[in-house]
Amino acid sequence: MQRPPKPVAVISDTDMLPTFDARDLVQDGAQARIVLDGQTYFLRITRAGKLILTK
Repeated sequence: MQRPPKPVAVISDTDMLPTFDARDLVQDGAQARIVLDGQTYFLRITRAGKLILTK
């Protein structure tokens, strides 16, 4: 009886993306301002622990 092959770890492109903790971005608050190409966006953590990004 043959053994099944061992699983092989697959590294995807998403494993190499920069990762940030949202709570670090808001620094003890509930909102952070993010600027992209001169446009300001607001990142907000809701009471339910969801993220909302608005312009």
